[in-house]
Amino acid sequence: MRARVCFRFGPRPMLASALLLAAALAGCSERRAPAGTDGADPERGRRLLAQFQCGSCHVIPGVEAARGTAGPPLATFGRQSYVAGTLPNDPPALARWLVDPPAVKPGTAMPALGVSPDDARHMAAYLATLR
Repeated sequence: MRARVCFRFGPRPMLASALLLAAALAGCSERRAPAGTDGADPERGRRLLAQFQCGSCHVIPGVEAARGTAGPPLATFGRQSYVAGTLPNDPPALARWLVDPPAVKPGTAMPALGVSPDDARHMAAYLATLR
């Protein structure tokens, strides 16, 4: 008698509910651009961080082979207040830093890697997602 109540509507509503739940969970794992990134693509930024081999100096979650220890780990970069200890940590400031670190902070050990302003914008969007 009780089983009749559970399957009164058949398996389709249960299947639809399971599919909706799966879709919702899949959406939760996608990195979304944080505020202030002006349409930058965090996923593209993640790929660019690998391309420019930022992981040779930094540990960067989600970036393949990013296990360097010469620079600070970036696992919680999005929660930090400052970039390089002096710049406010917002995407435009970070993008300027990524394009030419020595111009922003003379004497820094971080080299200019030839990152374009557009690439830096995407890279900053990815780093801002790291919490």
